[in-house]
Amino acid sequence: MKFILAPDSFKGGMTAKEAADAMKMGLKKIFPEAIFEEIPMADGGEGTVQSLVDATHGHFIEKQVTGPLNSPVQARYGILGDRQTAVIEMASASGIQFVNSQTHNPLITTTYGTGELIIDAATHGIKQIILGIGGSATNDGGAGMAQALGVHLLDQNNRELDFGGGQLDRLNRIDISQINPAVKATKIMIASDVTNPLVGPNGASAVFGPQKGATPEMVKTLDANLEHYAEIIKRDLHLDLAHHPGAGAAGGLGTGLLAFTDSEMQKGIDIVIEYSHLKQRAQNADFVFTGEGGIDFQTKFGKTPYGVAQATKTVAPNAPVIVLAGNVGAGIDSLYDKSAIDAIFPITPGVITLDKAIAEGPQNLAILAENVGRLIKSLHC
Repeated sequence: MKFILAPDSFKGGMTAKEAADAMKMGLKKIFPEAIFEEIPMADGGEGTVQSLVDATHGHFIEKQVTGPLNSPVQARYGILGDRQTAVIEMASASGIQFVNSQTHNPLITTTYGTGELIIDAATHGIKQIILGIGGSATNDGGAGMAQALGVHLLDQNNRELDFGGGQLDRLNRIDISQINPAVKATKIMIASDVTNPLVGPNGASAVFGPQKGATPEMVKTLDANLEHYAEIIKRDLHLDLAHHPGAGAAGGLGTGLLAFTDSEMQKGIDIVIEYSHLKQRAQNADFVFTGEGGIDFQTKFGKTPYGVAQATKTVAPNAPVIVLAGNVGAGIDSLYDKSAIDAIFPITPGVITLDKAIAEGPQNLAILAENVGRLIKSLHC
């Protein structure tokens, strides 16, 4: 019997690899001779680097870079097992965890450190980069990232702009002649499910700015500045990105990547499925186990369990897909589909505190996997 174990992380409790290990521990008690394929998953957000490094037997690189407040931070990214692909989470360098209620200010925060990670990966001989762009503290349109790559953003006096979205109204000219050659030769896949444009009522500043500390007045300033930025990009680079779907992701980092690198946007879960070789490894599977910390009706829109279910059903259509989740929310009926999920179970044994649920998560996941395994054995043996 062959089991595919392809969970996402249980946020705050288990990495995807730890969750897969717990599932295996439980199931192996019932099926000691079974084949277990552990494939840690992610959807492009937090945990993507860890999951893909684990799934491909890659390694990590640590680097000190410029944080969102222009002070040094320690960041890391992954090199996948093929030694040709890097995976970066922009939040590792430019994430909201580096600011607090006293220091957050999207007028000044910068994506420069994300650019430094891209440069470092590209100069390690990497041919392609998977870049997850969630969890940003920034609203600079990727301007800082671009400057790190060698782009010059110049004012009317031919001076380089300072960091932050609050400076973009001063942009007069873009010079891309000195972009790092290694970056030019590197393909970047932007892992993002965000479809917001750069500007307007659904743009980066209006929708995400307040989460990063923007007051209503700041939102107006930032949106106007990003609109000006987009106009200069259109004039100098002949790229119309102001209303491009996804250009507003991560405070407009999507715009910077599309403008200054060889990049394209894809759903995060689709990228992880491809690079973890989930479909190839799921062939001839008898059962597929997946899961994450919480599941509800939103899971259908690009989250890991639904993506795993759809992918594995294409190569193992008769293999039931079973979801084990930390919390089961509303609207899960919409997830049950012949081409997707077959059953969903919560791992918590009863009403317990969040801290206890997190602490006992691996144990509870293993116990539930064992019990589901007993049911499978009683029905099939």
